[in-house]
Amino acid sequence: MEITKITDKNRNEINDFIKKQWFSTTMAIRGELFDMAVLPGFVCYEDNEIIGLVTYRFDGKDCEVMSLDSLKENCGIGTALMNKVYEEAKKSGCKKLKLITTNDNLNAIKFYQKRGFDMTFIYVNAVEAARKIKPSIPEKGDYDIPIRHEIEFEKLI
Repeated sequence: MEITKITDKNRNEINDFIKKQWFSTTMAIRGELFDMAVLPGFVCYEDNEIIGLVTYRFDGKDCEVMSLDSLKENCGIGTALMNKVYEEAKKSGCKKLKLITTNDNLNAIKFYQKRGFDMTFIYVNAVEAARKIKPSIPEKGDYDIPIRHEIEFEKLI
């Protein structure tokens, strides 16, 4: 397992991976669209294949994780990628690391809480607004749960 920064050299490969995982490079969060094709991040390779990816952005003194993907669960990939972002945020002088997930993503909710993140806000029916600007967001997600709400997590640095 090798983790490296996203660079101009691997950007096209990264963007293809993002499209495969998220169906586009556009992410809708809190009613705003973000282009993940230009965000910084870290990629995890195994045998020259991408097995994990995290993207983030700086927002004042906050670092916001925009996406986290691990193709092999329970192998430490997500944790290793999140640790890289935490280190980067700390070096940049950020005060907290934050992220948004949806109410259906029970695995992510468990993952973040086990790693010291606190649930700080629930944006009720936020996904309904997000669908207006990104109609490709499905109605149901993990475990056939209707996707309705955004849940914000944060961890102080």
